[in-house]
Amino acid sequence: MKVLVTGAAGFIGMHVSQILLARGDEVVGLDNLNDYYDPQLKRDRLARLTGKPGFRFVEMDVADRVGMPALFGRERFDRVVHLAAQAGVRYSLENPHAYIDSNIVGFTNILEGCRHAGVAHLVYASSSSVYGGNTLMPFSEHHSVDHPVSLYAASKKANELMAHTYSHLFRLPTTGLRFFTVYGPWGRPDMALFLFTKAILEGRPIDVFNHGKMVRDFTFIDDIAEGVVRVLDRPATPEPGYDSDKSDPAHSNAPYRVFNIGNHQPVQLMAFVEAIERAIGREAVKNFLPLQAGDVPATHADVEELAAWTGLRPATPVADGVARFVAWYRDYFKYH
Repeated sequence: MKVLVTGAAGFIGMHVSQILLARGDEVVGLDNLNDYYDPQLKRDRLARLTGKPGFRFVEMDVADRVGMPALFGRERFDRVVHLAAQAGVRYSLENPHAYIDSNIVGFTNILEGCRHAGVAHLVYASSSSVYGGNTLMPFSEHHSVDHPVSLYAASKKANELMAHTYSHLFRLPTTGLRFFTVYGPWGRPDMALFLFTKAILEGRPIDVFNHGKMVRDFTFIDDIAEGVVRVLDRPATPEPGYDSDKSDPAHSNAPYRVFNIGNHQPVQLMAFVEAIERAIGREAVKNFLPLQAGDVPATHADVEELAAWTGLRPATPVADGVARFVAWYRDYFKYH
């Protein structure tokens, strides 16, 4: 297949592109290489793809209302994996317009491109943050997600609504993936694992929010990338016998699906910190702080829908995943 992967220089985008290329797909990787975090890390990820048979890179912003339609018209993609987005919950409190430009305007350009170019399946990144103020665990696709607690979460919920509209009006198969706290080698520098590892190795205290009383469904990058590709290979279809009198957010009479991708084994934040300390061989100095605005105390994914659709149940133990990240971090930043 010829696949457009947006955010190809990103954490998840690089890993998904590697799987697609390894199996012989043609990948057009798109990224704007912005400076939300160090662009050198993005360039280094990109270097792992550049030169591989079947890969081409296009530097462009998904919010480009001229360039994106031209790209779709020129390339005629079979399928699209849309991972480009302005990420981060806390940053959305400081720079809300970045989220509208990338996550709303950019997603509209993706939907329009897929619609007019006859793309057979759009898979896009949603987020566990759409569950917002929900407290019933584990989080299920069958639950309503109408109480976001950050603009980032609201933008991802909006993506799901927009995708359903295009699936309904134009029969465009769309699948949204609600990622749960993705971590692993080549990860984002604004994520806890990266921040904690850097601080501990440099002998600085780590900031532990909500006084450590946090629970996260930490999901290893290899499981995430495998899930993306498996979902890509099975386009969404209308639910047989869908009863509109009994509305279910997980299903539709349009070719539309949403899935959780999580490890479904939530871990206490302090246990996560202990795994990092063991991998590094040094105890962290901890600075305990209150819960941050826009954050939630706990996440826990129900993955029954994903397992039924793809056969995948992410299950990499946190201790293994953290050890692999720390080994990568030491090598990449030359901590020996």
